Amino acid sequence: MTKISKKDLPRHELIGLKCKVVRSTNPSLLGKEGTVVDETKNLIVVQKYGKEYKIPKKEVTFQFFLGNDHVEIDGKLLKKRPEDRIK
Repeated sequence: MTKISKKDLPRHELIGLKCKVVRSTNPSLLGKEGTVVDETKNLIVVQKYGKEYKIPKKEVTFQFFLGNDHVEIDGKLLKKRPEDRIK
């Protein structure tokens, strides 16, 4: 498995990573966390305890957990189709 660096995270596959919403323009999304199970151009879908949350990328800042490190990324930087973003 390739180690994902902090600076390269926006160009990597996000499915399987753990994340948390740390800032949001929508207060109901704040603190949502789980494992990324799906991604579209505008949404990241996270799952925790069998419940899925659809989180709009443009409204939040995500914190992704990479082993012992964590990286905060503005969702606007991820707002592309996954297949276009990881090229």
